[in-house]
Amino acid sequence: MYLKCEGGTSKAAHGSLKSHMAILKRTVASMVGKAPKFVVLVVEDEAMLRVLAADLVEDAGFSAIVAQNADEAISILESRSDIDLLFTDIHMPGSMDGLKLAHAVRNRWPPIKIVIVSGKSKLTDAELPTDSRFLRKPYLAEDLVHELRSLVGAE
Repeated sequence: MYLKCEGGTSKAAHGSLKSHMAILKRTVASMVGKAPKFVVLVVEDEAMLRVLAADLVEDAGFSAIVAQNADEAISILESRSDIDLLFTDIHMPGSMDGLKLAHAVRNRWPPIKIVIVSGKSKLTDAELPTDSRFLRKPYLAEDLVHELRSLVGAE
């Protein structure tokens, strides 16, 4: 997976995690104001990408909760009432993929806003749940932050 940042494209599979985080922090730091602490559930099966996404979300002023698959995400949602946003990759192992998770969340927890990402799939608006956004990987860090903030009205 590649993540486009201010300093260019960063390949998460190579190089040190520390250097990737430094690039992300510099990129997002310039965008962050005094936003309310909304809670984002980050669902990503690849550990390094999950950490990067959670750190990006937190650097943008949100609180991040992480899950490695849809089953774990559903369990978290059933046990918490403070989740404001779902940020999920589409392709992951388990009983459902990220798109099915997004539709399940829309049906069971309608107030939760949704951002879906994928480097393998391109979704049409008709395939997306209402009140959701799709970002194609690689995405710009500032695009993700903009989508999260606009969904909760913090921009």
